[in-house]
Formats: sequence, structure tokens, C-alpha cells
Amino acid sequence: MELNDAPKHTNPETGEDFSRLLEEYGRQESTYRVGQLIEGEIVKIEAGSVLVSLLGKSEGIVPRKDFEALPRDVRESLKEGDRVYAYVERVEDENGNVLLSLSKAILERDWQRAEALFTQQTVVEEKVAGFNKGGLIIKLGRLRGFMPASQLSPAHQKLVGDDDLPPEQRFQSFVGQTLAFKVIEVDRENNRLILSERAAMKEVRAAQKARLISTLEEGSILEGVVSSVLDFGVFVDLGGVDGMVPLSEISRVRITKPSDVLKQGQTVKVKVVSIDREKGRISLSMKALEQDPWENIGQRYRKGQLVEAEVIKTHPKYGAFVRLKNDAAIEALVPLSELSDKPIQSPHEVVKPGQLVTLRIMRIEPEARRMALSLRQVSWAEFAHTDWQAELESGPASES
Repeated sequence: MELNDAPKHTNPETGEDFSRLLEEYGRQESTYRVGQLIEGEIVKIEAGSVLVSLLGKSEGIVPRKDFEALPRDVRESLKEGDRVYAYVERVEDENGNVLLSLSKAILERDWQRAEALFTQQTVVEEKVAGFNKGGLIIKLGRLRGFMPASQLSPAHQKLVGDDDLPPEQRFQSFVGQTLAFKVIEVDRENNRLILSERAAMKEVRAAQKARLISTLEEGSILEGVVSSVLDFGVFVDLGGVDGMVPLSEISRVRITKPSDVLKQGQTVKVKVVSIDREKGRISLSMKALEQDPWENIGQRYRKGQLVEAEVIKTHPKYGAFVRLKNDAAIEALVPLSELSDKPIQSPHEVVKPGQLVTLRIMRIEPEARRMALSLRQVSWAEFAHTDWQAELESGPASES
């Protein structure tokens, strides 16, 4: 059969004869089905129509109308030789062409991707494109996914506020933000695609934790938010992973329980003390960021000086433990023998917890972090001149 006697394969929009191109690429009898998504290579773009070679087996035509339905940036980027996915509209039209659609192929691939994300429950990240009265709009390709307010993470649900507020006030700040989510419902028939940030939080936090722990170093100083307050310490959210500050590491000032000084949601600075990467545990300290009150204690106090202190507790054998009134991180002991000039059997005969007393410093041992105080020597005559001199020195300062 001569070439001129071959069946005519023409562009249905322009009438252009693609017979030579079809024969050149070895057109075979089609084995495709309507709705199939197939891969091909662009052979020619002319007059708005596209000729596509389908894996070297046959060729198909994308009509001008479908080509122009593509997003402008996609349309302008296509060129001969590009590999594309095409959707089979008709196996063979009246001119013998396999009729293809690139625009439907894009949608089909987006639906297939959405279905795969749903089946595998994969976490994906995309930017928020908009909102309506019930939640956020996030695009998966050309599909419009909907994330109801109820499917936001607990932290984001707090930000959106009550249903009575206008949508602009609730959701505008999310536009442009990148959120992590899972696809929790796919319904092609009703063009319904439901997304959930809340469902993705477990995996997101696990990934954040692994990433953060891998980059943390002991000695690092970080800022975090108190996530929970317990009797034995507090947990601090460092941005995806919690570290613990034990009660003893909260402050250099002795505290009975963490809730006395910290509350949930409070921003704090912490120092990384240790990291157990295998178990994912991080130990933190707030106390380590405070100046050690014993380092320069010799500049603030001297032997023989009078100080005010609060009685913390008493011990029948040792005496009374006190905390300096103006230096709460300094705790010291008043030995039983220094509580009174008279013989006593118990500290309770002289002082009781919570009582404010004036004491004299008898000894300071910075290296051992100890200070010995005396109640019985407060009025001793041998210190009269020292006390008078100290009063003269402090008087003008207190008046200025």
C-alpha cells in the first residue's frame, strides 16, 4: 500500500494530517481503555493540539480545547520530547485517533496520590491556600482538600477560638503557613477530600524529636515552654521534644514543689545537662543558668556581721536551719550550742519554723558551701564596736 493510500489521521480541530508522524512511530492497534492513565512523549505541538507517542506503541492526540484548559505555567512549559501522563478519553475517534486529555491526567494523578496517601496514612506537608467558615483549604496538586477546625492540632485549635468568631478572625493567620497532615477521607464521586493535622501529630512529634535530639549538645542553652508541672519536676517543650527539669534543678533557692514557681505555658530558659539519644531522654537545668551565690559570698558577707534569716526547720541534735532573708539561695546552720546562752534540750525552746531572727556570722566556708551562724552571740559586747561601725557605713547608703 502506498503512503498516499494509508488511512488518514487528522487533528479534529485543525484538520492537519498526522498520518506520516503516526506511521513514522509505528502505530499499532490500540489496547488502551477509557479512563486509563498512560505515560507518553510529546512528539509535536502545533496549532494548540498535541501529538503524543504512547510508549512507542501508538499515538494519541490532545485536542486544542484540553490543551488550553491546562494552567498557563504548565502549558507554556511543555515542549517536544517531554514525558507526560495522559488520560484516555476515547480509544479511537471518527478519525482513528486515540483521544487524550492532559488536564484530566493531572487530576487523575492527584486523585491517585490522595488515595495512596489515605491508604498508607502518610504524613504530608502543604501550604494553607485559604479558608471558609468551617476550616482551612489546602491544595493537593489541583485538588482542594478541606481541613475542618476540629481536625487541627490541639495547639492550633486554641488559636482559632470559638465558632462564633468571624472566619477571617479565626483562620486568616494560617494562610501561607505550611501544615503537616494526613488524608482521612477520599470521595471522588462527591469531590470530597478531608485532611487532618491532628491525625499526623504523633508522627510529626516523633520526627521532630528525632531531628532535635540528633542536633542537641550537652551544655546548649535553649528556650522552651513548660508543658506539664509535676511534684518531682517540670517538662519543657523544646520545639517538638520534651526535656525534664527535676525539682532540684529548678532553682538555687529551695522550693517545696515546682508549682510554687512555675506554671504550664510559661516560657523558660534551660541548659541541656545530659542526653540519652537511645531512649530519647533529655535532662535540663534552670538552676545552672543562675549565678552561684557562693562564688562571691566573701564580697557580700564577713565574719562577725549581723544578718536576718528565716528559720526553715529545726533538728533536735543539730540545731536550726535558716535561709538568709535577702539572699534566699544561702542556707546555713545555727548549731544547738549557738541558739542560747542557757543549756537547752531542743531548738524549739528558742526558735520555730517561719520565725525571722537576727543572727551573727561566725564562719564562712565558700568551698564547702557552708556558713555557721549564732543567735546567742548577737548581743555580745565584743562585737559592739563592729556593729556600730557597720551601722555607720550602711546608714548613709540607706538614706540615699
